[in-house]
Amino acid sequence: MKRIAILGSTGSIGKQALALAARHPDCFRIVSLAARDNLDLLAEQVRAFRPALVSVATAEAAAALRSRLDGAGAEIVSGEPGLLQVATHPEADLVLSAVVGTAGLLPTFAAVHAGKAVALANKEALVSAGELITAEAARRGVRLLPVDSEHSAIFQCLERGGTTSLRSVILTGSGGPFRTRPKADLESVTPGEALRHPRWSMGKKISIDSATLMNKGLEVIEARWLFGLSLDAIRVLIHPESIVHSLVEYVDGSLLAQLGITDMGLPILYALTYPERLPNHFPALDLARVGSLTFEEVDHDRFPCVGYAYAAARAGGTAPAVLNAANEVAVGLFLRDAIPFTAIPRLVAEALDRHPVRPVRSVEEVLAADGEVRAALLARYGSPLAARA
Repeated sequence: MKRIAILGSTGSIGKQALALAARHPDCFRIVSLAARDNLDLLAEQVRAFRPALVSVATAEAAAALRSRLDGAGAEIVSGEPGLLQVATHPEADLVLSAVVGTAGLLPTFAAVHAGKAVALANKEALVSAGELITAEAARRGVRLLPVDSEHSAIFQCLERGGTTSLRSVILTGSGGPFRTRPKADLESVTPGEALRHPRWSMGKKISIDSATLMNKGLEVIEARWLFGLSLDAIRVLIHPESIVHSLVEYVDGSLLAQLGITDMGLPILYALTYPERLPNHFPALDLARVGSLTFEEVDHDRFPCVGYAYAAARAGGTAPAVLNAANEVAVGLFLRDAIPFTAIPRLVAEALDRHPVRPVRSVEEVLAADGEVRAALLARYGSPLAARA
């Protein structure tokens, strides 16, 4: 029986993880949950899974959740301290970090510091503070288990092939909803169009990142830290069918690939059960029905965010945190119709150009750089929360 804490239980990854836990009640017990403010859904989750501890964003939300639960038994806490309590719950064997954005950095680091294995669905933590988190994981002797389909694929391939003779890893991506859209037409893209991903069902932020291909850039930085790779050993290919989730290449030219259906439940379940595998309800991959698999190079002219991510990673220090913070703000502004789609990479590039890169020695330094970038962008463009819906 594996005891699990979930950060971001009402988001896309959190909901899928809980659905899997419900299907395998003899394998998993949910000991703590954290969510922001979807109180109706969170109350249902608490009633169904009976966690000992639950955290929400504010004291007001905590009071409202208590009234909904009417003595259901869970301790309810709030704010950043509450999130950290969930992440470090003494009974948890594994923490699923599925909080969106930089908000996942502190609880992810806290979970690692507390000696918890972490199933990592939050890209931004490793992008902003990968060196710090992986060093702490090595110090504590804990595993970072990737939940992203691409990193799960690499992880599984490396489990079989090892790293001794590795030449490179190849991250695949569908290309998003605008893979064939002419550059001149990208200016008029609407949030509704950008959210309609052709292959995956995901939350809003990652859907927009998929549309700009920033998700591939973030995954490059994440792969660097997860697998201890040089940036020159990480490649990106567009694969519209999203069947080959990633590949590893060895010095003799051999390629190992992990294939599967386009359902995030598969990598989530593997992270939760590692090193075991469970029989599950997912349909088998029918390659004959798929028919053909295609691959393309990234069009950096239309989708410059991948290149910006490589540049930020090469600069090191606070640059990846700047990349991530600027992207989060820009995505928020776009979703509220405050800027056009093509302004997302432009704002990221501006932030990187304006920021004097500093070395990073602590999580606090990462958060300071993150805050500086957000404040500067919001002073120029206005708060995403105040932008027109």
